[in-house]
Amino acid sequence: MTSETRPGWAPFLEVGRRVTLRHAIDPATAPRGERMSDVLGTITATDERSVTVMTRRGEMRVPRPLVIAAKEVPPPPERHDGSGGR
Repeated sequence: MTSETRPGWAPFLEVGRRVTLRHAIDPATAPRGERMSDVLGTITATDERSVTVMTRRGEMRVPRPLVIAAKEVPPPPERHDGSGGR
């Protein structure tokens, strides 16, 4: 076991689950020097090194050691076209 893995941490991080992940980023490469970012979407792949999430902007791979917090979230609300069913 490496120091990168946290056994038992966030067992819900499985393919098909909708999640939000807060993760650390390198401030030197961030546009405005941010230290953290969030990802919201559906997990498409996971292994002991990373979690890949499909977001509105495309797939994003987050290395597990950089994940600070994770939460399973409900499906997005249904969109209505505003016609009122007419």
